[in-house]
Amino acid sequence: MPTAKKLKILFVTSEVMPFCKSGGVADVSSALPQKLIEQGHEVRLVVPKYGAIDERKFKIHEVVRLKDLKTKIGEKEITYSLRSSFLVGSKARVQLYLLDQPEYFGSRHSLYHDTSSGKEFEDNIERFSLLSHSVFDLIRLLGWIPDVIHCNDWQCGLVPAHLKTTYKDEEIFSDIRTLFTIHNLSSQGEFNKKHFNLLGLPEELNSNDSVLHKNKINFTKAGIIFADSINTVSETYAKEICEEKEQGCGLNEVLKARKSVQGIVNGIDNSIWNPEKDKLIEKKFSVKTIDNKEENKKTLVEKFGFDYNHDVPVISIISKLTKGKGIDIIKSAFKDLMKLDVQVILLGAGEMEYEMFFEEALMDYRDKFSCYIGFDDKLAHLIEAGSDMLLMPSKHEPCGLNQMYSSIYGTIPIVRETGGLADTVENFDEKEFTGNGFVFQKFTAKDMLKEIKRAVNLYKNGNGAWTKLIKNGMNKDFSWNESTKKYIKLYKEILN
Repeated sequence: MPTAKKLKILFVTSEVMPFCKSGGVADVSSALPQKLIEQGHEVRLVVPKYGAIDERKFKIHEVVRLKDLKTKIGEKEITYSLRSSFLVGSKARVQLYLLDQPEYFGSRHSLYHDTSSGKEFEDNIERFSLLSHSVFDLIRLLGWIPDVIHCNDWQCGLVPAHLKTTYKDEEIFSDIRTLFTIHNLSSQGEFNKKHFNLLGLPEELNSNDSVLHKNKINFTKAGIIFADSINTVSETYAKEICEEKEQGCGLNEVLKARKSVQGIVNGIDNSIWNPEKDKLIEKKFSVKTIDNKEENKKTLVEKFGFDYNHDVPVISIISKLTKGKGIDIIKSAFKDLMKLDVQVILLGAGEMEYEMFFEEALMDYRDKFSCYIGFDDKLAHLIEAGSDMLLMPSKHEPCGLNQMYSSIYGTIPIVRETGGLADTVENFDEKEFTGNGFVFQKFTAKDMLKEIKRAVNLYKNGNGAWTKLIKNGMNKDFSWNESTKKYIKLYKEILN
């Protein structure tokens, strides 16, 4: 173990902003390494180079000693390179290595799925086996030996397994430790066990006592079993995946066997999400100039074809349109929601059933409902700034970010008590004036509607209570500062 205070962290991920993104792991993979460097630690990052990544924009260049490397995936010899760049726009320069392999990554513009069929790429097992092997080639060829390899989600789950087995006798790797972060347990990287030879792992791991789960290869299980430490992205989610059968997604017992799964809630990047500095909104504002928020509301409602009325609250939904995000209970409650004196705006895309439902609702309730099916980052910022409330009734939510964005933009989150939502949104107490949102427990349309009505009533009749609620949220510190300290502490615990 190093005696120096400065840590060396190799951060391995399958996506990172602004290079490539499908979910919150991309935001974490950008923000956390930057914060670690600001705290005086040394961080480098490995990510695949997908076809949609713009080489010129990100100034991606060759590294001679990392060019035309060869490894075997099963019986197939693969040639690949690790190319270099830096995180763009970061205060701290984060060295980035991009795994460049045209067949597996460069020819694909999406990350994990075939966009035409919606199905996962059949060779994902090969693609992310290669990602794991590339980590060890990088360390060996650079001679830069990290103290901790920080692995994120199933795509990186083989790294701890290889470190403890395939590469265990190589002295260069002997002092390295691993942290495996579970961002979302519902995706586990499951594959037919007949493809075990593609992993490059010892044959003795080819069993349900090891990296197989219910006779399938399971990348997440590999990470859980072999990592030196495991964490997830909120304290409540850490408890849920160990104690609740549904949230554990079949791996409850495997997680319990590890005895300790730590929860560290994600922060938000306040260089991007900050109403005082946000260039993507109509008018900047702060907790001292809350009245300026109203200009954003005017612009927002007019953009979506509504008449502006201060007394009519705007409830927004920014979400993937899936059952797990609670879209089914929104659908069940929609007629009753439309009976309230509100304007509802939706931004999102997902399952066809829900996209079609909201497109039809647009025709039936044009005077009080509008939507944009898809995603637009600039629009997301305006919605967060201009709405009065954000509805987030997730069935499962490991951490969530939008509820934190909305709080600091003075937009009140209405959420279900689960995962990171439970850890970041405190139910408003109308007597004590404490809390920063509205929280319901049961995953039902009835309970959700009850909390929406309470929020609408407070907005219309709460006098100073609504302003107090806004200030409670805007004064919250959701930055990465505290979470970064917790990760540094966890790294040091692993090394000890």
